[in-house]
Amino acid sequence: MNTQSRSPKPQALDAPDTGTVLVLAPHAHDEIVGCGGTLCLHAEQGDRVHVLVAFAERADDGADSGGGERIERDRAEARARGALLGACAYEFWAHPEGHDPEPVLLQSAARRLAERLAALDPRTVYAPWIGEHPIDHHLLARATRLALELAEFTGRAWGYEAWTPLVPTRILDITRVWEKKRAAIAGHAEQHGSDDAVHRVLGLNAQRSLYLARHARYGEAFAPLQRAPEPARSST
Repeated sequence: MNTQSRSPKPQALDAPDTGTVLVLAPHAHDEIVGCGGTLCLHAEQGDRVHVLVAFAERADDGADSGGGERIERDRAEARARGALLGACAYEFWAHPEGHDPEPVLLQSAARRLAERLAALDPRTVYAPWIGEHPIDHHLLARATRLALELAEFTGRAWGYEAWTPLVPTRILDITRVWEKKRAAIAGHAEQHGSDDAVHRVLGLNAQRSLYLARHARYGEAFAPLQRAPEPARSST
């Protein structure tokens, strides 16, 4: 964005687009933080919501230490939290966390994702926006943009904010479903010992209501997930 220009005034909405939804989450709970209220509104209007969690939830310590059982338990809890918001289905790809892969690996992941896009045929895709600071969030945004190109996706693709605030082009009023989102976040926070998760998300969603009607208390912000070509990695 040109730093000399004014930020655009976002479009204020009280309902999302209709149709099947695919949500791409770096880790289980990022979909709730970034667009949980929006997913709830989708479900309320009858849209099917499918969540794909891209990265491993936590390291598998091996069968002897119960690592496999712990991962399955975490996934079951993720599904339960998503069900509070109306998510219909979850799948977990368990890519390794915390590294920047070679272009060939990123392309491979994008092709796999493009195949899922073709199979699920969503009307709307949500994924982290490209400016997210955590590496897993940023990589998923890059892979998603590539997949949208490969799949020749003709629907709407929106970037959401889970960690790093974006400059929004649309804000959706989630006031009436905020308590459901809060409960889902609180469940994750309790599981992982993060007492201030609700406070942090509440603060961001409350600020977004600045652009909504006066009675609104909470909003979720989005920007187009632009489909830019992936730059080649420098060999130097």
